[in-house]
Amino acid sequence: MADTKKQFRHELKYLINLHDAELLKRRLAPLMKPDAYAINGRYTVRSLYFDDYWHSAYMKKVMGIDNRNKYRIRIYNASDTVIRLERKQKVDQYIHKATVALTRQETEAILQGQYDFLLQKDQDLYKEFYFQCVSRVMRPTVIVDYVREPFVYPAGDVRVTFDRDVGACGDFFRFFDRDLPLSYVLEPGKVAMEVKFTECLPNLMRQILPCGNEEYTSLSKYTSCFEATSLSFLHCHSGI
Repeated sequence: MADTKKQFRHELKYLINLHDAELLKRRLAPLMKPDAYAINGRYTVRSLYFDDYWHSAYMKKVMGIDNRNKYRIRIYNASDTVIRLERKQKVDQYIHKATVALTRQETEAILQGQYDFLLQKDQDLYKEFYFQCVSRVMRPTVIVDYVREPFVYPAGDVRVTFDRDVGACGDFFRFFDRDLPLSYVLEPGKVAMEVKFTECLPNLMRQILPCGNEEYTSLSKYTSCFEATSLSFLHCHSGI
């Protein structure tokens, strides 16, 4: 079924230090609630990102092209209980995320290069992913793993997340391993903060969240982690 009610959201990103992150979390605590899925306020996010033969997702990001798509398979706490195939779409300053479910067996089939089963699924995203894999030679590029502390605020559907220990791994077949070897990509003492909201950000939230002194950034976890694990590709494209 086509996605006829696609809802785009705003996304702001900041790169802040640990001290500022803790201060912000204390200020947000009386207003926002921890995500219902968080355990002791946090969980681990792990995403296996895909890119096509031309590395279009990476190239569009580094070239500053705002209209682009990223495909990934995402799990939480290194568990196969919930597995999601996602397409994150960016159009100008807005984002939209489409999500469908996968099983462990289906995920492992994709890792083995077996995509035909996707054509038997009802939702369009499965078939779209199949098309990308077959016609554009889309394949896994990097695993991105990090610890997330999420907060939610119902008015404006606001979601604020603090991501730390952002690491990369190029061994795709270890996607479900609990002890995944990682190359960490953020500067020591830094935290990636993201603010997502629909329509307007409430004034109360604007007064608390970063207002310009902190480092607003276009940081992409995918781009940083891809660069950490793909030196040969980057060497060939060092003129970028």
